[in-house]
Amino acid sequence: MKYVIFMVLCVMSCVGLHACTSAIISGRVSATGRPLLWKHRDTSKQDNKVERVAATDSTFEYVALYNADDTDCREAWIGYNSQGFAVMNTAVYNLKDDTVTCMDKEGLVMTEALKCCVTVGDFELLLRRLPKPLGVEANFGVIDAQGNGAYFETGNYGFVKFDLADAEDGVLVRSNYAHSGRDGEGKGYAREANALHMLEPYIDSCSVSAELLTETLSRQFYYSRDDKDFTYSEKQLIADQEFIPRYISTATVVIEGVIDGESPLLTTMWVGLGYPPCAEIRAVWLDEDVPAELRGSGDDGHSPLCDAAVARRDAVFSTTLDGKHRIDLGLLYNRQGTGFCQKLIEANKRTYSQGYRVIARKREAYGKPDR
Repeated sequence: MKYVIFMVLCVMSCVGLHACTSAIISGRVSATGRPLLWKHRDTSKQDNKVERVAATDSTFEYVALYNADDTDCREAWIGYNSQGFAVMNTAVYNLKDDTVTCMDKEGLVMTEALKCCVTVGDFELLLRRLPKPLGVEANFGVIDAQGNGAYFETGNYGFVKFDLADAEDGVLVRSNYAHSGRDGEGKGYAREANALHMLEPYIDSCSVSAELLTETLSRQFYYSRDDKDFTYSEKQLIADQEFIPRYISTATVVIEGVIDGESPLLTTMWVGLGYPPCAEIRAVWLDEDVPAELRGSGDDGHSPLCDAAVARRDAVFSTTLDGKHRIDLGLLYNRQGTGFCQKLIEANKRTYSQGYRVIARKREAYGKPDR
């Protein structure tokens, strides 16, 4: 019966523009020794929220990012559950080779995964047993409470798994093409290269952190094709191009997992809603209420923090030339230190510091010492 319901929801699901840049970081190269799952979300749906869904007799409790108009929380776009299992996706544009028209069902698949999966292996089994065609063309990224991680480059009838354990440098990055797909097709090659370039020194020093992902990768304007960082270039207006943050960027989210043996409830979701360079970060834990400012508590089910970030974005992109958006870098970074990014990064630094103090108290309460 649940598969019948799943297919009905497929028919009801809406279609939108999707992109995204993402990464899975092994605990062996992270600053805390815990795995990280990062999604910098790009979509035509600018309004996001975070909601918690209660457990039932047959499903786990979980928390996830949703579109603001998803009043029933049917389509999760990144989230984790009470077992420490986490999942996210990026859209792919070089896998599909069939005529299936019922597509864009990634959010439904991820909701199903959050309800029932404990491990990376469980997610693989879920992909195998869900009815076909799946209605997806995606890179699904997952981590679990045992420290495992993987990408599943997934089409309507199958997938190719890329295990984090096989990544020599402990990092997997994906944008909007499948490495197992058709060569030269898809999107996001430059954004993937941007992310790898910015991550490299931190991989070498085993210091990749959630803060690095949300405050550097999601807020800086490095462009790999020119090998140039425009962030502090003193240019007032630059074209919106294949930077990681773009006009259609709507959230930056990192799920920080646990060390094998720790309580899965120590899993932390670091969330920045709205245009990431203009977003405030908040921490979300399943053993606490989701902060009201992240939830759909505002008008039309909007998140107040998301609305504030979108308003800042609109100021940053107030100029267009030849029909293309122009970024007013001076509103984000300037010599006076008064740019949106500069002020928010300082505030978010305090949020991270406070959040890790909370995690330390939780770790002590749950009886598992830090290593």
